[in-house]
Amino acid sequence: MSVGSAERVNMAFIAAIVAVATIGGFMFGYDSGVINGTQKGLESAFDLGKLGIGINVGAILVGSSIGAFVAGRLSDRIGRRGVMLLAAVLFLGSALLAGAASSSAIFIIARIIGGLGVGAASVISPVYISEVTPAAVRGRLSSIQQVMIISGLTGAFVANFALARYAGGSTADFWLGYPAWRWMFWLQAIPAAIYFLALLMIPESPRYLVARGQDDRALAVLTRLLGPTEARRKVSEIRASLAADHHRPRLSDLVDKTTGKLRPIVWTGIGLAVFQQFVGINVVFYYGATLWEAVGFSEDYALQTNILSGVLSIGACLATIALVDRVGRKPLLLVGSAGMAVSLAVVSYAFSTALTDASGAVSLPGSNGVIALIAANAYVIFFNLSWGPIMWVMLGEMFPNQIRGSGLAVSGFAQWIANAAISVSFPSLAISPGLAVTYSGYAFFAAISFFFVRALVHETRGRELEDMEG
Repeated sequence: MSVGSAERVNMAFIAAIVAVATIGGFMFGYDSGVINGTQKGLESAFDLGKLGIGINVGAILVGSSIGAFVAGRLSDRIGRRGVMLLAAVLFLGSALLAGAASSSAIFIIARIIGGLGVGAASVISPVYISEVTPAAVRGRLSSIQQVMIISGLTGAFVANFALARYAGGSTADFWLGYPAWRWMFWLQAIPAAIYFLALLMIPESPRYLVARGQDDRALAVLTRLLGPTEARRKVSEIRASLAADHHRPRLSDLVDKTTGKLRPIVWTGIGLAVFQQFVGINVVFYYGATLWEAVGFSEDYALQTNILSGVLSIGACLATIALVDRVGRKPLLLVGSAGMAVSLAVVSYAFSTALTDASGAVSLPGSNGVIALIAANAYVIFFNLSWGPIMWVMLGEMFPNQIRGSGLAVSGFAQWIANAAISVSFPSLAISPGLAVTYSGYAFFAAISFFFVRALVHETRGRELEDMEG
């Protein structure tokens, strides 16, 4: 499928449905980032200690890991769009319940519900985008998912900052006598409702329809996307790619029938998913405000720093969109791994110089505060230039048609389990052994990821989904 013919036929329609699908990425980002500015409110409302904060923050990750695993398989049964509609409902319910929570237990339930939506959107949106876009621009259009994730994070940071500034603090009363931190969750209901309504206007994935034996519906969708001649050819290609297996996709397809072991491509997907989290990026996204306050920043300045990181992240993702279909996926991953390893090592050094005064206040001496801030933002840029968007691009396209849903289920589950391990452990690790050692660990995993990519990741740029091998 050449991009030229796709553009002549209906590239505008392709762009429109990609835009709708990536609202799921925005919700993913917003639901993940909103917790960043609410932790003081949670601590005071529910009388939480450090462990309690970690559990409340990490609750979303329990739901996300389940949602990612279930969504991959469920999308082979009810469709990619069906799963995204379900995710939108979960986002809406979670936003309303989290803001109204009267106890830590209810809040945790609300965040698990939201996590189910996050996990589902995180794996299905990239798959859907990959399955409706031409190979020549698939990387660019799939990378928009990460732009929307970061836009959602930044949107949450901006909303948190504005509400806290206007109310006089995240725990101060705001509209209708409710504290600002509750409104930080309730505002999420607006984009969740928009997501649901927009999904009603886009078609189902044609590759899913062929897999379900609905060739006529798939042909109708592809005709709108590509025109009648290309549509008929593409339906034949998809059908041929599925012909070797005379059954509908199932989880056992991930096992190589010859060796009885997981296919190598599945291990590569799991590795990409796990390393994306073991470099520690969600410590910045989930605990950014708390992190900067811990080294002497005011709450107001810490929230502004979050916004800066979000803006830089979006800029880096836009650079990825320009590069991913030109230089490829693997080179960007290698550059990102090297850049993150160096910048994380500098952050670790800066935090190792932290001083504590007689009152217990922590600060970074001399110019080390500025060094830490610059290095941390360089790390965020390298991540969003590479592992942030490219991991999702590759998981959405690297698996053969027969195992795409199942491969995403297993890889997505691994990604969210790794996310939970890093995010829930951080509050305790920040105290002992401390920020310097913790960030050294993230730098180590960034360095290891470089060699993982060199050895096991194969380039997918420009290849049709029907040509993927595993």
